[in-house]
Amino acid sequence: MKMLTENKKAAVLSILILVIGCLIWEVSIPAQKTAGELTEYELLTGGGQPKAGVPPPTDVLSKAWEQLSNPFYDAGPNDKGIGIQIGYSIYRVLTGYLLAAVIAIPLGFLIGMSSVAHKALNPFIQVLRPISPLAWMPLALFIIQDSEASAIFVIFICSIWPMLINTAFGVAGVREDWVNVARTHELGPVKTAFTVILPAAAPTIVTGMRISIGIAWLVIVAAEMLVGGTGIGYYVWNEWNNLDLTSVIFSILMIGVVGMLLDSIFGLLQRTVAYTE
Repeated sequence: MKMLTENKKAAVLSILILVIGCLIWEVSIPAQKTAGELTEYELLTGGGQPKAGVPPPTDVLSKAWEQLSNPFYDAGPNDKGIGIQIGYSIYRVLTGYLLAAVIAIPLGFLIGMSSVAHKALNPFIQVLRPISPLAWMPLALFIIQDSEASAIFVIFICSIWPMLINTAFGVAGVREDWVNVARTHELGPVKTAFTVILPAAAPTIVTGMRISIGIAWLVIVAAEMLVGGTGIGYYVWNEWNNLDLTSVIFSILMIGVVGMLLDSIFGLLQRTVAYTE
């Protein structure tokens, strides 16, 4: 182990924790007891059927192999592959997220560069920001009258605040010396914003974007449970209604994996824009 790098040691430890956790999970699941001799009434009422319980990890792995071996099949409205369901969810997340970025980043620049704009808009931000995104869903469904657009609107609402606040904070925190140098070189406001303020505030802006994508992926699952139809959230709810706990656990793990991948992408972007003074 002394020859291993820190990253390799962390990877070995993670795998060890995973294996131990799965073994504990496997042995803690009680075996299903076979039914003995049943009365006619028990047979009619399904008394011989095994009771539903938490499945062992081996069953979840089997379900994962089954689903991931053909993730894009489409056998009807309530029977689509996990790849299609995740695709619908990612589409909704990215649509609402990008709409939020188009508004939040320029508005954050305005708030960060103008104290008047900050004082005028801050009360509205502080009132709207704490509202749960799902609280907007009934109003969105009533006004928009489309479940797909309503889910995208909810993603828009939950994504806008971290990006807006972090952008304003990053812009306001740019060193005054750098802005003064831009003025010395007679750079206009737009050129100063793009050549001086944006590069300096980029790490903080990307941090806000990273927080927003995590919240958006969290909210879309709940939103799809409400509006139904398609998406990973609907998939979880539909499998729960079918009492298929194996599929429920598998879908929960897939939600976590996709969320981790989205966060990793923004983590890479964050390292790209980072700089040392």
